[in-house]
Amino acid sequence: MDGTRAGSLVAVGVGPGDPELLTLKAVKALQGADVILAPKASREGGSVAAGIVAPHLDPERQELREQLYPMRKDPAELEQFWRDAAQEVAELLAGGRRVAFVTLGDPYLYSTFLYLRRFLLEQMPKARVEVISGLSSIQAAAAAADLPLALADERVAILPATFEDGRLRQTLEQFDTVVLMKVARVFGRVKELLRELDLLQSAVYVRQVGLPQEAIWHNLDAVDEDDLHYLSLIIVKK
Repeated sequence: MDGTRAGSLVAVGVGPGDPELLTLKAVKALQGADVILAPKASREGGSVAAGIVAPHLDPERQELREQLYPMRKDPAELEQFWRDAAQEVAELLAGGRRVAFVTLGDPYLYSTFLYLRRFLLEQMPKARVEVISGLSSIQAAAAAADLPLALADERVAILPATFEDGRLRQTLEQFDTVVLMKVARVFGRVKELLRELDLLQSAVYVRQVGLPQEAIWHNLDAVDEDDLHYLSLIIVKK
């Protein structure tokens, strides 16, 4: 097959968790898809993104599938999962199906979709791929915490909290606002670094923004470090 009659893939950013934060364009794309693919982190657990979009789907004419993308540090271990997911998409497209891949936040910001896209285009270079932006957890968390991200000439940095201390320290010293993603695994280390830099009172911890479990702490010392969540971030505003 030369690909001219193949289906299409649209990556849909579904926002941080609240189904009402889906854009009109996202809903339209979802309702026009034959198959909706949603990532999940474990075989036992479900997909958060799938739960967000489910109310907008018609189960009688649409198929909702979950794809496994486990959270592991070693890219070599993850590559086979990415290749398998890309192969599944390639087969759907070759069959003329309209496929929507849903992802939390925005597809082009720390998204699983970026790995899928890379391996899909390796297997199917002429694949038709569209991207629909979504509201990121960063924007939603700032609004929920009533914390403006930037004004006038202020500078903003967004980075994984798992950066080594030297680079993290340098960023915190140089930028007016710093958003730290993926903080759960390194919360204690980050908190102590903020304390050392006298920035602890400038930090806000936001967990599961947009979901029923949403919670906000303006005092990081009050956060239960035995009950942290992967879907969380810290905003440091000087």
